Amino acid sequence: MSKILLSVHVLAAILAVGPVAVAASMFPAAVRRGDVKSATLLHRICRVYAYAAIAVPVFGFGVAGTMHVMGDPWLLVSIGLTAVAAAVLALLILPRQKRLLADESPADVLGRLAMLTGVFNLLWAVVTVLMIVRPGSSTGA
Repeated sequence: MSKILLSVHVLAAILAVGPVAVAASMFPAAVRRGDVKSATLLHRICRVYAYAAIAVPVFGFGVAGTMHVMGDPWLLVSIGLTAVAAAVLALLILPRQKRLLADESPADVLGRLAMLTGVFNLLWAVVTVLMIVRPGSSTGA
């Protein structure tokens, strides 16, 4: 069962978090170009796939339970970083994208949005490395 849950967890991460990371990264450039149609589509992708990405931690908890690693420090750090990444997306990135689409103070918001998107992507990169390396685990690299 653990292999099935792990497969679904990894697939959910690739298919849900990946599009958010890419679309969020492309959004500031679309706004700079004045391409409202593309920016609107990228915002919609971020919003819809953010909901789909909820499957990632749900199946992750299932995997952790079957592997009996719920208390391992690498997993706790990963859970914390995932929560921070979700908060950055939901509370900072998506509202700023919406403000930019409404054409509210683009100069003030655009630079900060690009930085926040980089932070979001960096958080996911760290979580991915932790999931692969699993420091201190007997199966870690």
